[in-house]
Amino acid sequence: MLRPSTLALFLGAIFAQALPPENYQLATDWQLDASPFKATATKSENGETLTLQNGLIRRVIRIKDGCATLALDDLMSGRSLVRSVRPEGMVTINGQEFAVGGLIGQPNHAFLTPEWQAALKADPNALQLIGVEISEIKERMPWKRVRSHATDVQWPPKGVAARLEFSLVKDKQPLAGAPFRVSIHYELYDGIPVWSKWMTVENISKKPLCVERFTSEVLAVVEQSSDVESRGPSPLDQPDSIQVETDQAFGSFTSRQANSHVVRWEKDPLYTSQVNYYRETPCLLKVGPTRGPAQDVAPGETFSTFRAFGLVQDSSDRERRGLAQRRMYRVLAPWVTENPLMHHLVASSPEAARAAIDQAADVGFEMIILSFGSGFNTETNDPAYMDKWRKVNTYAQSKGIELGSYSLLSSREIGGGNDVVPAPGERVTFGNAPALTSPWGLEYFKKLYTFFKTTGFTVLEHDGSYPGDWDVTTRLPLQKGLEDSQWAQWKIINEYYRWCRGQGIFLNVPDYYFLAGSNKCGMGYCEVNWSLPRAQQVIHTRQNIFDGTWDRTPSMGWMFVPLSEYQGGGAAATIEPLDSHLEHYNLMMLSNLSNGVQACYRGPRLFDTPRVRDLVKANVDWFKAHRAILESDVIHVRRADGKDWDGLLHVNPRLKERALLSVFNPTNQAIERDILVSLYYAGLKDSAEFSINGATDTTRVKLDVASRAKVRLTLPPNSHTWVVFQE
Repeated sequence: MLRPSTLALFLGAIFAQALPPENYQLATDWQLDASPFKATATKSENGETLTLQNGLIRRVIRIKDGCATLALDDLMSGRSLVRSVRPEGMVTINGQEFAVGGLIGQPNHAFLTPEWQAALKADPNALQLIGVEISEIKERMPWKRVRSHATDVQWPPKGVAARLEFSLVKDKQPLAGAPFRVSIHYELYDGIPVWSKWMTVENISKKPLCVERFTSEVLAVVEQSSDVESRGPSPLDQPDSIQVETDQAFGSFTSRQANSHVVRWEKDPLYTSQVNYYRETPCLLKVGPTRGPAQDVAPGETFSTFRAFGLVQDSSDRERRGLAQRRMYRVLAPWVTENPLMHHLVASSPEAARAAIDQAADVGFEMIILSFGSGFNTETNDPAYMDKWRKVNTYAQSKGIELGSYSLLSSREIGGGNDVVPAPGERVTFGNAPALTSPWGLEYFKKLYTFFKTTGFTVLEHDGSYPGDWDVTTRLPLQKGLEDSQWAQWKIINEYYRWCRGQGIFLNVPDYYFLAGSNKCGMGYCEVNWSLPRAQQVIHTRQNIFDGTWDRTPSMGWMFVPLSEYQGGGAAATIEPLDSHLEHYNLMMLSNLSNGVQACYRGPRLFDTPRVRDLVKANVDWFKAHRAILESDVIHVRRADGKDWDGLLHVNPRLKERALLSVFNPTNQAIERDILVSLYYAGLKDSAEFSINGATDTTRVKLDVASRAKVRLTLPPNSHTWVVFQE
């Protein structure tokens, strides 16, 4: 049972606390109500500066007598984030490096006073600003919204855009006959402390040019630490005030590692007054590729860099930082809110597919993927094969089920000169990988385009997606060699994912391609763990979800339920026959669904007896009844350890169901626990009303000054309990 308790009993209870930082300066917390924070772009009355601000962050750019960012301010906590002016970017064209804007004359790079700002001069060797354009934000790719249940996402995001154009100049005028112009593009979004930035290079000459290198963002950021000495192998702490991601992220399940090849924190050689004796503090942010892109630009054409997205974090609290990052994804990649229930079918005959479609429709599943190991061939050129499956897809659509398939791209060897050849001393990420610019790679993507256009399939699980491998081979006309190999291959897969997004094709991609158009990545698990005994898999499931949702929404990651054998383990690791392991099947479903996460239910069927069918349908019906709150943000309460209760809290201040607490007792004994539940991010204060396990009776409980409710739960052995909180 559950009952309210007095505030005097709060001490010693287990709780999750998530609050804004103590130095928060704004009357409204943007994470509860983002509506007041609208982005604007304004020029000063004297025309000297352009200010991009949304009430959460502010970027002030000098646009007269030189161009550079004078200030990047965190308005949430009143902090100044940059200490020194730098160029707005760097670009190397035809062997010559150019600073894009920049000011000189700052006497000390630890801080920048108004008096020093006024005395700064334009860098005479840099490209100079010749024009400023302010506009609305345009979508960076089409999104055909067909399955998102989130009501608070829109595309493109609201905000403001600005373009600053630079050129070679003479006598303060654009140089006649200049071969190129460079533009710096900015976007600032409503309601989140995030900006976007990228560069374009326009060839206005009559000859081709080559963009050999670029750095699209250079910020001299206030340092994180003040270590005088540099001891041991670990680098000094990099600033945590700014988190940068790009849409050229790959090679990892985490954003930090997936962006490590283009987001770098370096030593600042101009910062001579830093406390570190050897001047090794990593406080200079640079965003750009480690090699290349070495892209040729024909006369009249324009080259565009990848986009960088800067998130200003207003707290060191892990939960609040994670909430900010998750909100960023919902705004910048709203397709991650698509979260269908999916059956991975390990069969590839039309008859088996139709039977699976009937089962999925019967119990409320929404998607079937003809899984890896099923024998299905997505890479076919056979018109008859595609037509056969077009008809199966038509049947699936008549039942309200989406149909799709699996394809392995990387992690295999093709031969015949079609594979990536690494530079000496380097390696291929998965051991072997086809080169996307090779004849095989180009034919592969041609097949994918044709297959999905012909069959009408709307789901692709794209395994072994391009992880950023470098290739020394010359593969003209797309690839000259090592320096441009990463860019050329990324462009191919990036364009395909953007096409899928516009077609409404759901993308399961085990890599961090969210900002490039993918819907889901693995939540983060070890595949061989699904060959462990069933009881261990349940604990791993909830541990993986707990760990994977710090920086991802529940809908951004998939988990795994091995209905049939996967990675070995035999009968002890699998659920088939399903009726024989009904309780385990139930716990695996609830461990995923109650945490807002969809799993790959991989096997030949979803149920094998009427009582299994009823169980699956009941769990799906429960999930759909509470889908809005279950797919909302999470607060981490207690990680699964197998020896006591574990749980997550879902919160959304914009719903009637403000919060849902999901709690498991994995032990063989009933337990009773006092739990402090932080309802701050549910937008609740003073008091809240709750019910347990869907009971019609509700109870009102007082909240403490930190918006926490104390509840006492009696949890049966090996059980799941859920509590809904309302205003």
